[in-house]
Amino acid sequence: MATEQHRGNPPADRGPGYERRDASVKGLLQFAFWMAVVLVVTLFAMRFFFDYIKKIEPLGQPASPLAQENVRELPPSPRLQVHPHDELVDYCSDQQQAVNSYGWVNQQAGVVHIPVDRAMDLILARGLPARAPGDAPAGAPTLAPPMVAGQTDVEGQCGYLTEPRPTAGNEEAGQKK
Repeated sequence: MATEQHRGNPPADRGPGYERRDASVKGLLQFAFWMAVVLVVTLFAMRFFFDYIKKIEPLGQPASPLAQENVRELPPSPRLQVHPHDELVDYCSDQQQAVNSYGWVNQQAGVVHIPVDRAMDLILARGLPARAPGDAPAGAPTLAPPMVAGQTDVEGQCGYLTEPRPTAGNEEAGQKK
């Protein structure tokens, strides 16, 4: 077998184990010279070609919308948010303000909104209509378990805003989630 390894003495037909002739310095220098000539010719040809194209066909308006200072068009929807965390904070504060304030929903119909805490107090004072235990319709949702003392009751997209936002000196707190 050709891949068989010989144990003991190496075979006699094997050479010295290195290349006996050196690389041709003349051949390497000729290759480097002609490579440099090809590169220089290519650079001049590209320069000539680009100048020629500019003369026969103008490029028109710049492709970048930022190059035109007086005209700025918005891209089509959906757009990326520039500061999503700040916008979420604003949204959540608007929601909290709407939940905790008085205001008109429809003034002509006389419909108002009141704070949730006040609405709960009114429900406790007036009560709700009650049913007999066996009158619940089939498939009716069950009530959620009560909150354990010490837990927060914040859910939804604004829930993570109750945790402290990591700052430059407090990066470890944001990474330990």
